[in-house]
Amino acid sequence: MFMKQPKLSFWQVWNVSFGFLGVQFGFALQNANVSRILSDLGADLHSLSLFWLVAPIMGLIIQPIVGSASDRTWNRFGRRNPYILAGAGAAAVGMLLMPNAPMFTVFMAPMMFGAMMLALMDASFNVAFQPFRSLVSDMVPPEQRTIGYSVQSLLINIGAVIGSILPFVLTNLVGLDNVAEAGQVAPSITWAFYIGATVLLGSVLWTVFRTKEYSPEQYNAYKGIEPEAVEIEEVKPSLIKRLIGFFKLMAEMPDTMKRLAVVQFFSWFSLFIMWVYSMPAIAQHTWGVDVKWFDPAYLATVTVPAEIAAAKGAAGDWVGILFAGYSLFAVLFSLVIGKMADKFGRKLVYGLSLALGGLGYLSFVLFQNPEITQLNLLITHVEVPKGAVGLFIPMIGIGIAWAAILAMPYAILAGSLPANKTGVYMGIFNFTIAAPQIVSGILAGWILSSVFDNEAIYIIMLAGVCMLLGALSVYFVKDTQEQYNQ
Repeated sequence: MFMKQPKLSFWQVWNVSFGFLGVQFGFALQNANVSRILSDLGADLHSLSLFWLVAPIMGLIIQPIVGSASDRTWNRFGRRNPYILAGAGAAAVGMLLMPNAPMFTVFMAPMMFGAMMLALMDASFNVAFQPFRSLVSDMVPPEQRTIGYSVQSLLINIGAVIGSILPFVLTNLVGLDNVAEAGQVAPSITWAFYIGATVLLGSVLWTVFRTKEYSPEQYNAYKGIEPEAVEIEEVKPSLIKRLIGFFKLMAEMPDTMKRLAVVQFFSWFSLFIMWVYSMPAIAQHTWGVDVKWFDPAYLATVTVPAEIAAAKGAAGDWVGILFAGYSLFAVLFSLVIGKMADKFGRKLVYGLSLALGGLGYLSFVLFQNPEITQLNLLITHVEVPKGAVGLFIPMIGIGIAWAAILAMPYAILAGSLPANKTGVYMGIFNFTIAAPQIVSGILAGWILSSVFDNEAIYIIMLAGVCMLLGALSVYFVKDTQEQYNQ
């Protein structure tokens, strides 16, 4: 029996996604600071992208599994909430341990322990990410879906702003040191991760306790699922049949999903490069730190001058500020993206947003302070170079693209998915996020060292070209979701 799903109030929609604020808070801290942490612990530029492969690989493995499992989970804690809470708890543990990697030298090299904690955090973030996406689809009726994912995008970016800026605040307002000693993690980064773990757990608990998921009977009635179909699916198939069923789902995925996969490839290939290489690109191009100071083999033979260490620390903090900048611009764009999509069409808004992001990446090369040299770093590192301030201009386009990437693919996709397979298909859709990052992680380090001679600014420009290709690919996507009146 079909029943019309009730509309939610704004604050109910808000509560459904509020936990994502904390999850993204932690994820933003990771994105802005893991390259810095691993570099401080001994990783070179070529290997950074390989360490970052942990993130998409974990997403590739975990999200489809969690999505499928949450589709079949109905207990007193809910359907998606148990996975969200478990993922957040494990991620918090990883965030508490990662900056303390040097304490575990008795067991293994600090860099390897840091890589393990990165794997734990990424696995846990992915356990939480996928059910959050499906929770919006479960709880929000079709006519509110665009606003539902827009609110989620808004909260994601609020969390990202706070998480990205936190190390800078701890250094410049609280007074914690942002310079890492050899083989150590800077105190400002350590405390930022402690605070991030606390915010992550608190916000997720808010969603879990403030969002009452529908019972199986309500859900099936709202989604138009026949009881007979549910009963048949409750018979547990063998492992072989599950695998066959999974690959059948892959083969039968909606055409909209396939076309979105192409857009996703170019978008996430670019984002991965930005997260991994923004810090060395800005330190080299804007702060004037020579490439050799990112080479562990060279660093092992010399004592790093205080001005170089300070410049790298300042550049690392500024990356957090810039990441907060693009997240803030994404927040602002999230406030209007839903209305713009309703008025001009989701495809047009999506494509133009990605194009602005691509232009933002390409314009990185324009912002350099030619006055900075190795001779005057000691004087200038305490002040923000003019070129660094100018980098907020590219962040506008990148922020607009980021808001669209977080909202538009899911809003377009949700209407083309069968209601009883939403979780597993959302998990499968994560392949379109993980696969391009894996490709980027394998190729980016080689391209940087072999083609660009470790000049990281040029790998950022390559990301811009890929984002523009993603914008062009939006044209071929078919938005098949029905148009509902508000």
